[in-house]
Amino acid sequence: MSKEQQMIEYMMQDLIEMLTETKGIEYDAAMRTIYDSQVYDKLIDIETGLYRESPSYVFGLLQDELNFGHIVQAEV
Repeated sequence: MSKEQQMIEYMMQDLIEMLTETKGIEYDAAMRTIYDSQVYDKLIDIETGLYRESPSYVFGLLQDELNFGHIVQAEV
């Protein structure tokens, strides 16, 4: 397993835990929610570098996607 893949796995564990705690859903449902998201597609794409961000930042993107139906990224 490459370093990037390992970082993605750790991120997934953090995201699943955060989702189960904030939404009160089961582990399996949290996994399905994440795997079906645009955020996951971006996370596993090494070119985006999203796997290097903090779990809190990525979870914020996931929450935006769940609330608005797409990833919302604030303008700088």
